[in-house]
Amino acid sequence: MRHRHTAADWAMLLGLVVMWGSAFMLTKIAVAGIAPDLIAASRLLVASLLLLPAARLFAGRPAHGRKLWLFMLLIAVFGYALPFSLISWGQAFIASGLASILMAIMPLATLGLAHFLIPGERLTPYRVGGFILGFAGVVVLMGPSVWSGLANGENPRLPMLAVLGGAFSYAVSSVLARLRPAGDALFTGAATTSLAALMLLPLAIPSLSLETATRPTTAQITAVVLLGIVSTALAAILYFRLVKSAGPAFVSQLNYLIPPWAVGCGILFLGETLEPNHLYALGLILAGVLATHLERVRR
Repeated sequence: MRHRHTAADWAMLLGLVVMWGSAFMLTKIAVAGIAPDLIAASRLLVASLLLLPAARLFAGRPAHGRKLWLFMLLIAVFGYALPFSLISWGQAFIASGLASILMAIMPLATLGLAHFLIPGERLTPYRVGGFILGFAGVVVLMGPSVWSGLANGENPRLPMLAVLGGAFSYAVSSVLARLRPAGDALFTGAATTSLAALMLLPLAIPSLSLETATRPTTAQITAVVLLGIVSTALAAILYFRLVKSAGPAFVSQLNYLIPPWAVGCGILFLGETLEPNHLYALGLILAGVLATHLERVRR
């Protein structure tokens, strides 16, 4: 029998779309006056300060083993510290909507890694087709406008590659999360965000001394706080609850909904504009993600 999803499931799904999709807009606001490494560290610090007490009150403690904590350390690196830093830096130079389109490649990268690292997750004709469409989308996205920018002395290619690196890092984290030993999701979220915060805070201290001279605006500070509370801590709790309630296949619809929401936020609130090749690329990448899911429908 097909699982019937409740109104609460749909409400949580839409909530995640808003929380994660709006993160691109909030990051773009913050990088206008705050160093990217300080944004990443502060966001994780705020999230860990909320998740640690919640985990202490409500989470079950797993058995302490080297393998479990090794996975937590790796997830902290690839799921939080590295992508937060790369994406924040990339968004200092490119539009939030463009960054969200680049991030849409993440589920395709996850399938590619899973082929080599997870038993039973082999590439199929549907998945190969999805890869081809997604890669074509990236080529279109980094097409004529990128090379014309280089000719004018600008270099938008490197920030775009940084955001792509963040997407690939999230894909690595997704595979690690599937391979890790069983453990309480809330405990894992609190532990990994705290570990990532500890990694980035020492690197952000030099930027903190510089920020005292530039004095970020209230809007920029508020954006960082919202990133930590809403887009990191609350989103993590909501995500874990939704996966348990509705299953990963239902949650995978986020891959289609987040990029359009993020693009819309950039246009409405930040005055961003999209070039035609951005829309073509978004269509190709989402078509690639859809192709990989058609396999499940055919089964």
